Amino acid sequence: MSPQICLFEDNYFSRFLPLVYFRPVYDLKCGGLSLKEKIQRRYRSPRLALHCRSYLADFVRHRNPRTDVNKFSGGECLFINGRVIADENFVRNVALKGPSDIVYMSGKDVVAARVSEEVLTRWNNKLPEVFSSVDFEGIAKKEVDAVTVKYPWDLIHHNAAQLRADWALLSVPSKGKKISGKISAGVHLINKKNIMIGSGSLVKPGVVIDAENGPVYIGNNVTVLPQSTIIGPVYIGDGSIIRVGAKIYEDTAIGPMCKIGGEVEASIIHGYSNKQHDGFLGHSYLGEWVNLGAGTTNSDLKNNYSSVRVVINGESVDSGSLFVGATIGDHTKTAINTVLNTGTVVGVSCNVFGEGVPPKFIPSFSWGGSGEASAVYDVARAAEVAKRVMSRRKVSFSDVDAALFEKIFELAKSDRRHVDARH
Repeated sequence: MSPQICLFEDNYFSRFLPLVYFRPVYDLKCGGLSLKEKIQRRYRSPRLALHCRSYLADFVRHRNPRTDVNKFSGGECLFINGRVIADENFVRNVALKGPSDIVYMSGKDVVAARVSEEVLTRWNNKLPEVFSSVDFEGIAKKEVDAVTVKYPWDLIHHNAAQLRADWALLSVPSKGKKISGKISAGVHLINKKNIMIGSGSLVKPGVVIDAENGPVYIGNNVTVLPQSTIIGPVYIGDGSIIRVGAKIYEDTAIGPMCKIGGEVEASIIHGYSNKQHDGFLGHSYLGEWVNLGAGTTNSDLKNNYSSVRVVINGESVDSGSLFVGATIGDHTKTAINTVLNTGTVVGVSCNVFGEGVPPKFIPSFSWGGSGEASAVYDVARAAEVAKRVMSRRKVSFSDVDAALFEKIFELAKSDRRHVDARH
């Protein structure tokens, strides 16, 4: 039997808040696939176990049936850090089979460890909430090249390359046919060999899909309405709708089940989130069930062309990048004509509205957008709205979801302590 792979969360997960309140780090997307999905496909779907923070365990089990969560089967196991972007080089350096009790390091990061049954038993008996380098002390170390993400903007930075890399990993429809959907008269497909359109999808007249500088992947049952332009590399997940006249620029990953309009560039949008109307979204990362009101626009470049600072856990961090847009947590909504400054971070389950430009850090469960003047969004009301929104997409709001809202509300109290952070 092949060794089991276990994806683990380490002590740097908090750098990805608020995006990881509702998910482990390895469920973040980069390119057309999540970090977990890349590892599964690179290692050709071995037996998989998942480690996550304890409060997420029931939710992760719900989304990953028949998968071990926070427990490991006997025998050898290859642990892989959930912040790794797995590529061919990583798989060569960190093979599924090899010597036991060896830790693979990339600088100060533990990126993987192949451990014996003895070590596995020790961890089963006392599982760390999150792993750190201390948990791997006493095990031989080996330096390897590996790509890891350290902050949310790293996911955006790597998105272009990952969209191209994932093109080779995404399954081609049966018989090698890349275009299975219906293409209306008057559609322009540029560099058709780099365009994939899944079954049940419909591309309406006047649409331009330009794959000259990168592939365009359109999943199953996607509708692209007239006069839209899509410039690759781009990924559009199953069941999404691209609105009339939308401009989807390169390095963008969308969906599944999103409704997108206006102008989008170099952004990652998780499933069931909507940006249906005019307005610009650039170099931004949106969680699930986000809704941007009509005219919502974000800045992704400062007027003085200096690197963008972003508030992470109350600390102002220099991203080292000229282009950083908004980071928006799950279940958050913005009012019409909301304007978000460069590097804005909005927590989970917020309602952002009010005059002027909101602060660059908006704590989770906020009602309003004026810093201390914002009210706390009652968790029971937030959960009820989420239930209502999800039911419209025929997604059930379970007891697991309800418990998760309650727990995250408590954890996010620390967000509100950071509301005065200056940047």
